[in-house]
Amino acid sequence: MSEENLSDPEINFSNRIPLDELHQAVESLKAQLGKVIIGQENFIELLITGLLANGHVLIEGVPGVAKTVTAKLFARTLETDFSRIQFTPDLMPSDVLGTSVLSSKTSDFEFKPGPIFSNIVLIDEINRAPAKTQAALFEVMEERQVTIDGKKYMMKPPFMVLATQNPIEQEGTYALPEAQLDRFLFKIKVDYPTPEEEVEILRSHHARKGVIPEKGITPVITPEKLLALQLQIQEVLVEEKLLNYIAQLVVKTRNHPHLYLGASPRATIAVMNASKAMAAIQGRDFVIPEDIKKVLIPVLAHRIILSPEKEMEGITQENVIDIITNTVEIPR
Repeated sequence: MSEENLSDPEINFSNRIPLDELHQAVESLKAQLGKVIIGQENFIELLITGLLANGHVLIEGVPGVAKTVTAKLFARTLETDFSRIQFTPDLMPSDVLGTSVLSSKTSDFEFKPGPIFSNIVLIDEINRAPAKTQAALFEVMEERQVTIDGKKYMMKPPFMVLATQNPIEQEGTYALPEAQLDRFLFKIKVDYPTPEEEVEILRSHHARKGVIPEKGITPVITPEKLLALQLQIQEVLVEEKLLNYIAQLVVKTRNHPHLYLGASPRATIAVMNASKAMAAIQGRDFVIPEDIKKVLIPVLAHRIILSPEKEMEGITQENVIDIITNTVEIPR
């Protein structure tokens, strides 16, 4: 069946796995966020995709485009623990992870967990903290655990990091290490709203009359339900020819003349997992090439580094990914 036929509403097909509950959960999430967030449909869809794919999401945009507000409201739609960490230049790793302190009762050291010990963690302005604080996130983001004084502390699932950052051209920002960027499933760039959306934003703020946006958001997914949906995503079918398609796309980033650094095997897995979640959101229990192409830029753009000469020419990572996509034959 062709890609065009799959998007035809007149074509009916039966799924191997029941996706009605997942579809209902996704629509509920979108409905809750739609009460406050104007536009940003692609941003919200990628956030939900990242959640279902059990990945972390980096959100980039200039100040004032509702990055933090959207992340906070998104976390509020889930009946999970939530914590927020404001990254600053003087923030220490122990301020994030926690530290061992001497107990006056037991005369022994006790571990006091930091704010990272939560289900949904919002790290605001992640690129304003120095390298040693950034490095504190490596283990917890990849392995869902923290090692303090030789002892491991596991994170309680579900666990997701939502991080916002200003463009690196902004004053007082540090470029994130490649190893940390590679741990984010998506990097989502948030643009300015259209003039029509900006008028709607003004109407919404005027109608609320100072009421805090979070007041109108109702949690719609429990931790147990979320974990069940994430397991369901893993059952989505990816045909062998699509696995080869994903591998070809990523491998081409490693020898492309415009790139100094290509994407890692972790990126290949990320494309597959994100494609499976995107397919399920669209109501299918199997991946099609369109799902892969839809997640390719959010998954790969932050993982590749341009060659200096191409960067000076104004070429972007997105441009290179588009070039690679056009050179790899779409499986039929």
